[in-house]
Amino acid sequence: MNEVSQIIDARGGSFGIHGHVAEGFEAVAEAFAENFRVEEELGAGCSVVVDGQTVVDLWGGWARADLSQPWDEHSTVCMMSVAKGVTGIAFNMLIERGLVDIDKPVAHYWPEFAQNGKEGILVRWLLDHRAAIPVLTNDVMTPGGFFDYPGYIKALEVQEPLWEPGTRAAYHVHNQGFLLGEVMRRVTGMTVGPFLRANVTGPLHAEYNIGGMDAEEQSHVAEVLPNLNARLFAAKDTSLPDKVDNWQDGAVLRKYAFLQNPAEPWHTTMNSPIWRTCEIASGSGHGNARGVARIYGATVGEVDGISLLSPGQLEAMITEQHNQIELMQERPYHQGLSVLLNTPVAVYMGPNPRSFGHHGLGGSIGFGDPDARLGFSYCCNQMHAVGDNGPRARRLIDAVYSVVK
Repeated sequence: MNEVSQIIDARGGSFGIHGHVAEGFEAVAEAFAENFRVEEELGAGCSVVVDGQTVVDLWGGWARADLSQPWDEHSTVCMMSVAKGVTGIAFNMLIERGLVDIDKPVAHYWPEFAQNGKEGILVRWLLDHRAAIPVLTNDVMTPGGFFDYPGYIKALEVQEPLWEPGTRAAYHVHNQGFLLGEVMRRVTGMTVGPFLRANVTGPLHAEYNIGGMDAEEQSHVAEVLPNLNARLFAAKDTSLPDKVDNWQDGAVLRKYAFLQNPAEPWHTTMNSPIWRTCEIASGSGHGNARGVARIYGATVGEVDGISLLSPGQLEAMITEQHNQIELMQERPYHQGLSVLLNTPVAVYMGPNPRSFGHHGLGGSIGFGDPDARLGFSYCCNQMHAVGDNGPRARRLIDAVYSVVK
């Protein structure tokens, strides 16, 4: 491995970048530096695992907006919906172990779910966003309800489907993590965060957590700077109609997705201890690129002798369930079982259509390429507002695939 250590002077500031790249992967280090030169990069990490070996491990910039703390080797950050891909891998481990049959109703595992027309909703539809309960429309929840796990589960139990389940896909932006987490709790006794520690991140020594972060883990968390112009965040400032005539309206769904807004502004909430200790398995995961790349590397192959899924379960997970314009953000997605398949217009994962993973609002991403036996991740703290995973991740991905054929 070749050491990387340089100072980038750009945009009126200086950014130190550090790490290591294997012989031949120097282009990735140059792309990482270029992001600081020409984009809005503040602090970031990028890591690549090929055939179980780390070939890229880069970090740099600043962990605080006031430039008071460098982004170091162990800095972590909220990677938003990257959590959905990690949660999806964990849930597929349950499927492989025979603990969950995805073609059984959710109520088979969670009897209280069988209320108000949800008796026939299949576990499969939780995984591919066709469960028809992308938002909460009942009055059970109150602002700040993200942080009340039992209350959120109760609200999901009494929620009615907004259209016929199994038909239209709508991104269950917050709800998916709670839905999968409760099924997981019913069959293992653990929700997603503890299950990951015991079965995924702990064995892999991967710096990634969903909830439950202790003081030492929180001390490494970089300040996240949400871009409130992003479509989902911007929805909080729109008004609700007096009567909803069409629940398959993306603008209505986006507004309802944020009715459980924290009492504090988003940029305050997302940098608070509660955001790091609560479990929102669809969005509050904190980690770094090294940790997420190891997870995906161990999903497409082995890392330090650990393989998370068999080849057969991997193929089942990345079998396309549908290719729809999902309703929440009106984006096309090739959808697998709780992972997205490569959909360049929405989430770019290189040239291989079989690549799979999940991006997060603002730019972070983790994905695996089963044919190149590759795990990739990029994370950042200065979030963007574009609709896909953005130019910074794309520059790095293209640099990787200029080497990996």
